[in-house]
This record gives sequence, structure tokens and C-alpha cells, in this order.
Amino acid sequence: MSSDSEGELIRRCCRGEAEAWDELFDRHYAATGRFVFQLAHNFAREDAEEICQEVFLSVIKNLGSFKGGSQFQTWLFRIAVNKARDYRQRQQAAKRGGGQTTLSLQAEPPEDGPGIDPPSVAPGPDATLMSQERMALLQQTLEQLGEPCREIIELRYFGDLSYEELSQTLSLNPKTVSSRLSKCLDRLETIARAIFSEEKLTATPSNP
Repeated sequence: MSSDSEGELIRRCCRGEAEAWDELFDRHYAATGRFVFQLAHNFAREDAEEICQEVFLSVIKNLGSFKGGSQFQTWLFRIAVNKARDYRQRQQAAKRGGGQTTLSLQAEPPEDGPGIDPPSVAPGPDATLMSQERMALLQQTLEQLGEPCREIIELRYFGDLSYEELSQTLSLNPKTVSSRLSKCLDRLETIARAIFSEEKLTATPSNP
């Protein structure tokens, strides 16, 4: 793999060099897949593969618009947030309409290309089930949170973006980022308390 800097690699991609595109995918595909997995508790490997394909198709079409105002991965993860949200909405619309969810025709990773690297699931079955249930509740909380709070929280805690990267990605000054994130976290806590309390009441058996 070439040791080109990110900026030079992107310039080579913009010039249409196939090897540069291969290297860009090698550097970022697996990390994008892990990020997508964290955006929804019910994404399967095939879902993440399809979303990643959409993300990198968008990168290919729009790389010329990347001006380097933020790190490339920051820009990439924002695309991934949008594509994952669109995919999730298509799934929900298909369920409401009784239709079928679109499946990827290339669900298996290419033999000579990077593949999705799902997060390792080390805990036992009980711990895994508990984690999945809590992730489902967290996802429910985020859905009630709405935009733009959902976007800034996903980028900060799922994408692990710094305050400076958030400022560049969202076109906000750092003070506004700090203020918005603080208010959004307060709102998230309020919604989460209600949802988790309701879940505890539902799970507690009533006296005969």
C-alpha cells in the first residue's frame, strides 16, 4: 500500500487513478462498516454492506466537492450517517407498506477487496442479549430525539468526532457545537429516562 498522504491520495483519485481509488477504499471501507453497524442495533452484515456501497458510490460521485475543510473520514462518516438514515427509512416504509426490503446483490465482500469488519461480540449469550436490548432502547431514544440533535450525537459518539471536527462538519463555531451538544444530551437524558423507566415497568411481573 502506498504511503501517500491523505490529501495527495485524494488528488490522485480526482485525477482518475484506479490504484488511488483502491487504496482509498482499503484505508476506509472497514472503518466505515464498523461505524454503520453502530448506527442501528438491527443492521445485519448485508445491511452494512449495502449502505457502505451507497456511501462509496456517493464518494466517487462527489469527491470533487471535498475541499479539505475537515478530515476526509469526518466527511465520509457524515455521508454514512445520511445513507444509513435513508436506508433505515426505506426499511420502515417497506414494513409499513407490506413491501419487501431491498437486498444487496453483492452482500458478500469481494475476494480481492476490503470487507466489512463487524465489531467483535465477546460476551456470552446473556450479556449479548442484554446489550442488544439496551441498544434497541437507545435507538428508540435517538429516533424520538429528532434532528439536528440526533446528527450531532451520532457524529460525536458513534463517529468519535472531536469538537473541532464537528465544528467543521456542521459548519458551526465551536461554542455553538458545545452549547448544542450539551442541550441535546440533556434532552436525550430526559427521553432516555422515560423510555428506560417504561421498559423496567414492563419487565417487572405484577403480583398475582
